[in-house]
Amino acid sequence: MEASRLKVDGRDGEHDRPAHPGTFPSRAAGNSAPEPAGRSIDFPVSVVLPAGGTGERTGLQTPKQFCSFLGRPLISYTIQAFERVLWIQRIVVVVAKEHLDLMTDIIQRFRHRKVGVVPGGSTRHRSIRNGVVALGDGEGGKPKVVIIHDAVRPFVEEDFLYKIATAAKEQGAAGAIRPLVSTVIATTSEGYLDHSLERAKYRASEMPQGFTYDVIYRAYQRCSESDFDFGTECLHLALQYCSTNAKLIQGPPTLWKVTYKRDLAAAESIVKETLSRSACIIPAPSGEAVVLAEALRKALGALGTVHLRGSDEPSVRAVEPAAIMDLASAAKLRNILFYGIQLCRAKETERWERSVLKVAEITSMLIRDRSPALLGQLLQA
Repeated sequence: MEASRLKVDGRDGEHDRPAHPGTFPSRAAGNSAPEPAGRSIDFPVSVVLPAGGTGERTGLQTPKQFCSFLGRPLISYTIQAFERVLWIQRIVVVVAKEHLDLMTDIIQRFRHRKVGVVPGGSTRHRSIRNGVVALGDGEGGKPKVVIIHDAVRPFVEEDFLYKIATAAKEQGAAGAIRPLVSTVIATTSEGYLDHSLERAKYRASEMPQGFTYDVIYRAYQRCSESDFDFGTECLHLALQYCSTNAKLIQGPPTLWKVTYKRDLAAAESIVKETLSRSACIIPAPSGEAVVLAEALRKALGALGTVHLRGSDEPSVRAVEPAAIMDLASAAKLRNILFYGIQLCRAKETERWERSVLKVAEITSMLIRDRSPALLGQLLQA
């Protein structure tokens, strides 16, 4: 057996979790219904993320799951999508043996919690099998449900994971599907058209997929070497070897997979757009601060919601530039970009109003451009 014992960082408190890169856009775009309040899972759920691909189709030397944008590797965004789901207990990342140290460094550098790493096998099914076995051997016992998801599909939402997990518990297996975009044809050995499939009758199988632990474990114990060598569909193994017919659930468009080099640019654009949708403004508890906060609200209105927090005590105290730089460095590890703007109170009303508008312009620019060169800088307005 190629799997090693799972070791998970036990520091999984909510406040220690790294900040996730926002709620990805399918719900905001109206593609899925809002999640009902109080939705929770009352049974153990864990995740296997196969990440052993070589990235051959991207044409890059670095496998796509380790390619970085906005200062963070792609696989880190996928892990964050699961870390923000409180009812997910453990996450197993399965990587090629030569990338074990790299993956361990990513987990430590970006302070991922509940995450363990195991070596993969020579094929996709062998790698997933290793992750499933590791979950059964890990501390806390085997989970009731295992969710399997590609490490290069970072845009998965909690409400859809909930649907997969509950359906898997009830049916034994569940999987995401999407409509076919292109017509599927069969060709002859000479390269001519044999026949085409009626597209309306077929669906594309996507990730995530969910299984009760016993079903997916038995399926891998019973499947053949041919399945391990050439198979790619976990739902088929559950049906063939456990007689478990999966519940198929229509997934949102955001379940797409980063496959080609251009997909990395698209993923970066989505993350950047999402991160710029909201801002948190913390004003001091004075009349002038209220005026400033309102000006910022108007200037940033196109970006989304501006959250204001005030109190009877000063929320922000004057700090040394070096302290701001230290705070920015620590915040960056949690995917938070921290900037400082210093505004001096002007006695003349007209000058004060001009300064307020300048702060609004600077703030809007910082949120939109996410400039790394200005991190930790104390800008003057």
